[in-house]
This record gives sequence, structure tokens and C-alpha cells, in this order.
Amino acid sequence: MDIWSWISELPNSVEWNQSDSDSPPIFELASYKQLGDDDSTRSIYLKAERTFGSDSEPVVTFMVFLQGFHPFDTQKPLWVSEKCTISSENANFLPLLLQLLQEIISNSPTAHDSTCPRSQLQKLKPEPIAWIIDSHTPESLSIFFNLVFTIRFFWLCACDAPSEAGSLYFHSLLAPILETASSKKLASVLRTFFITVGVDTELCFMRTLGYIIAKWCIIRELGVGLQTLVPTMTWRNPKFSYAAESHGFWILKGYAPVMTMKLARSNGQKTKFHGLDAKESIIRYGMAHHQLEAHVQLEYTVGFFDGFIQVNARVDNIRLHVARLGFKHGDDVDFAEEKHFPSRARVWVGPEIGATYVAGLSLGRSTENNEREVEIEKVVKGNFEKSTISKVKASAKSSRRMKTRSWRMDQEAEGNAAIFDVVLHDNMTGQEVGSWRPTGDDPGHGLRGRCVGANRPFSKSGAVVIAGDEYGEEVGWRVSKEMEGSVLKWRIGGEFWVSYLPDQAKGSHFETRYVEWCDEVDLPLIHGKLL
Repeated sequence: MDIWSWISELPNSVEWNQSDSDSPPIFELASYKQLGDDDSTRSIYLKAERTFGSDSEPVVTFMVFLQGFHPFDTQKPLWVSEKCTISSENANFLPLLLQLLQEIISNSPTAHDSTCPRSQLQKLKPEPIAWIIDSHTPESLSIFFNLVFTIRFFWLCACDAPSEAGSLYFHSLLAPILETASSKKLASVLRTFFITVGVDTELCFMRTLGYIIAKWCIIRELGVGLQTLVPTMTWRNPKFSYAAESHGFWILKGYAPVMTMKLARSNGQKTKFHGLDAKESIIRYGMAHHQLEAHVQLEYTVGFFDGFIQVNARVDNIRLHVARLGFKHGDDVDFAEEKHFPSRARVWVGPEIGATYVAGLSLGRSTENNEREVEIEKVVKGNFEKSTISKVKASAKSSRRMKTRSWRMDQEAEGNAAIFDVVLHDNMTGQEVGSWRPTGDDPGHGLRGRCVGANRPFSKSGAVVIAGDEYGEEVGWRVSKEMEGSVLKWRIGGEFWVSYLPDQAKGSHFETRYVEWCDEVDLPLIHGKLL
């Protein structure tokens, strides 16, 4: 399915005049033959229809039609695009891509705790989108456009069309896109797109994609014949992440629908939706719409000295948030407080593998050696009575106090890569949550009410922020002086874990999942670039 190539190869105005205007170009998006008495074919088409604008300039309008889905009116288009100008030399399809992106943002599912309603989002400016079209190869742009087109038509096929059209969407439209979702070419275009349009649009886009993938996973889990709607494919774990260097920061961002994350451990109970009681099914269905959103921000500095270059880095922010997609803010949703929560983050940064220009790595945080305060109190009581023997009573008591924290932060090294490790521990048991296997029908733990109270390990929304004021020790590399004036590639990546333990509801289900991302950022070793 290469929609962009088909659109790009449409005839110009001169060729269109010479062709049969009664037969507009049609592209078959998807189709299948219904086996039965009539052996009818059900199809989704994209049609390009030429008209004339207000100034008699030829324009092309794109329409999506359904055929064979009874009783849907085949004469009524499911969707109509804005007009795109065509000339004797070329065509301008920027309005089409801009419209698709704007409609994705306008229809994006909200996160339950979002503070940025869709109504407050500004309209996309055409200049950044035009630059994306002009600066990428046709192949990369085609993959990006196909993804945008498919995301936009989720709502139409799933909500505004017959149910069979929704089935065809999941089987024939969404499947090929998810197969290519992890390609480097798509990642490059997405990175450019997110940087040029800003973080608010990025969140809307990725939450829409995460919501669609969540529905995909739910259908796969439901079984009972519904899994035939989505074909088996090699796609397993989409790498929706990117890294960038900006204003003295190395930034790594990643998005992962929780159901696509690898299962690290669980209590071995049923992971499918069928076979569960009503309450457990509601909880599992709600948690299927969770998405991990990770933001790692490392501050780095470069110093030039006689004989070497010193590169330092420190944690500025590690922000982990599990967004619950699809529910509007303020909705009274049963078991809404039951959600996954971050339980560990392991971030690494350092030179590319095999680099010989680094002389050494220095860590800035010693392995924590907790001190325990021991308080001993002795009490001596005497009692003198009128007797030949005096009575003396003595007692002693001792108490021990030890400070505990929910999150433990360590530094490690692997070769020339520095590792920042942040691990959540249960205050009640002292166990590391990500590797814990609680037992019992309703395991007791110190993480009930984890988003309420003064000593909660998370924010009210269930997020966690590790900032530089708490994890501020620097790591440093000494780089050969010969590298001065060059821009090196520095690798940055991480593993991120989310866990689930019952919060307000009673139950025995628990699980831990993880995802890994890795990318490259620039390290400019140029005087005046950084001080």
C-alpha cells in the first residue's frame, strides 16, 4: 500500500485534460471477497477528482468511498479532502498532508490527567510540514504519509463505517503500517516532524497511535475468533523513540503502549480477557489502554584543557509517566485508579562502541552505604526499704531508626558508557518492585495508595520525576585532544520497567513489563559551542 506514490504520480493538468475525465483515478486501499451465496467483494477506495477553483485554476479533491458494504450508501463519500492545486508542471499536496495531521490532533484521545485540551491546540503551520516534504526522500516520505493516512482513518473505519469496514481496516490497512513502524526511515521522519511541530502536537500524535495499537492488542487478546481480524505478523515491539541534542541537553524520548512491552514476570495467571470475572475484565480492559511515556534529559558540558578535552554529563530530568488513554478528564470510570506504574529506569550514555578516543570514564556517585542510627536507653531504678536487704531494679531498652527511601539511585559503568540506574523499592518489604514475585490471593504490600498521602512514591497522576537536585552527580570522560573541532556521535539509550500491583481493588494479579530504546546524539567538540 503506497498511497503517497500513487498521489505523486497523478497526471498534471495538461495530461488530465487529455485523458478521459469520466474515469477519475481510483486507488484501492483494501478489499476482500465475502464467501457465500453472492460472493460479493467489499472494498475501500481512494478517488482523485479534478474540479476547478474560484479562479478557474484546476484543483484535485480526494475522497474515500466504500463499496459492497450494505446498506451503506456507496454514493456517499466517507471522507473528503481539502482542494489541492495542480498545474502543468507539478501539484501541491501540502494541504492534504496538513489536513490529515490536523484532523489527527483534533480527534486524539485525551489522557485522563491531561492539562492541554484539544481546543487549546493551535493549528499546524504549513511551513514545517512543507520543509518535511522537501527534505526527505520519496521512500521515507511515503512511509510517513502512509502512517499518517492510516492513523487518520482509524476513527472513520472504526466508528463511522459498517463493522465489516472496521475489520477490513485492522486486517489490511493497519497491519502493513505496523510492520514498517520500527524502520529507521520512518524514525528519521518522525524525529524531524516532532522537533518541528513541538511537544504538544507530538503527544497528540503518539497518544492516537498508542490508542490504535491498544485496540489492536485487545482484539488479539480477546480471541473467540476475533483474532482472525488481525493477521499474525513479525511486528512485536515498536521502537517509537528518538534522541536529539539541543542547547546543551541530550534528550531521549520514547512511547510504548504497555501491552506491546515485553513481559518480564507475572503471577502466571490468565493474560487473556476471556475467562475472567466481570470486575477483573474491567480492570484489565482499562489497563490495556496504558502507554508509557519516557523523557530523559541529560545536561552535558565540554571543557578544553592542555592535552585533553573533558566531557561531563549529569541527570537533569528522568520523567516517566503512564498515560491512561481514552478517558475524558473527570469521567467516573470504574477502577480508574488501577494502573501500571514505573518501577525502574536504567539509562546509559557514552561514546559509540569501539571508540578509541576516550581515555577514561569517571563516575560521580559512590555506591550507597546506608548508616543506621542506634539509640540505647538505660534506666536504673532503686528502692530502699526498712529491711536488711536493699532492693534495686534495673532495666534497659534499645531502639533502632533507619531512614528509607522508595527510590534508590546508583551509577555504574559498562566499558566507556555511564549507567544511571533508578529502582523502586517497596517500603513495607524492602523488595525491589520490578523483580518481586508476591504470593497469596491478595498480596499485602506497601504500594497501596501509591498516589495518595504525604509519603507516596509517585505524583498524584502516577508519574515519577528524578531531577538533578536529587541525582545531580556528574560523570565525565577525557577525550583525546585530536578530536577537537569534530562532532562525535554519542549513544544514549535505556531500559524502562512498569509494574502493576492492586491499588484500591482486591486481587492477585501482578506483572512487570519492560521496553528498551537506543539512539545516537551529537557531541560537538568545538570552541564556543559549549563552555
